[in-house]
Formats: sequence, structure tokens, C-alpha cells
Amino acid sequence: MTKRDPKEDRLKDSGSLNPHPERVLAKHFQNSTFFDPRDLVQVKYEMLREVSRDGATKSQAAATYGMSRQAFYQALAGFTRAGIAGLLPGQRGPKGAHKLTQEVMAFISARQDADKALHARALAQTVRDELQLVIHPRSIERALARKKKR
Repeated sequence: MTKRDPKEDRLKDSGSLNPHPERVLAKHFQNSTFFDPRDLVQVKYEMLREVSRDGATKSQAAATYGMSRQAFYQALAGFTRAGIAGLLPGQRGPKGAHKLTQEVMAFISARQDADKALHARALAQTVRDELQLVIHPRSIERALARKKKR
């Protein structure tokens, strides 16, 4: 039975486990106890540092650290915006209820005020019929729950 690596588990839990540590070719990441190619935040930081401090080109640095140029620019933007915290992986996918705008929520609230018995499925159908906008009933339920919390 192999022993689990607690650092790898923590990196995985935080979403910062490098999916391709074998692509990191930088010499200081090879056989080092300090530099860990599995640590995506460290790899991104060192990639940015190599361009900033050592004068490597962006393409060279990206290739040396097993990243694409696009990943380099995303890391640079994140670091510029928020420092080291900007290198942490962010939420993937939509960042919020993009269909449930303030106007749509006002429409839903007005319908609920007029008829307290309306449930999410009926509200979704009303939104579809009157606003020509398809919203899943569960999305409406979650939005109403968030609104109730406030």
C-alpha cells in the first residue's frame, strides 16, 4: 500500500494541483525539495518571475514551465490584479445568475406579489411566455432563496 502525500492532497483540494507537472522543464524544479512542479501557483509565479527578472521571452517562459502563452497572460493579469492570490485558480464557469437580471427578478417578484401560490415551474413558464427567456425552475428557486437571505 502506497503512502498518500498530504501536500498533494491539499493542492488537489485547493484546485492548485498542476495537472501536468512533467511538462515543467525549468532546471530548478528538477530534483528540488523546495520547488515543486505539482504546485501550480509556484510554477506560475516562477514563470512570471523568469520573464520579469531574468528577461526571458513570454513564449520561452511559458514553454519552460509547461504552460501556453494564454496561460502566461492569464497568470500575469491575475498577479497584476491581486498579487500571489491572483495566481490561485478561480471559479470556473458562469460567475452568477446571468439570466436572472434585476429586471427579470423584478418581474418574478411582481408575479409572486400578485399570486403567492405561484411556484418556480409556473414562474419559469410565465418568464418564457412573456419575456421569451428560458430559465430553469431550479435557477428561479435558488435566486428566490438568495433574495430571501438578504
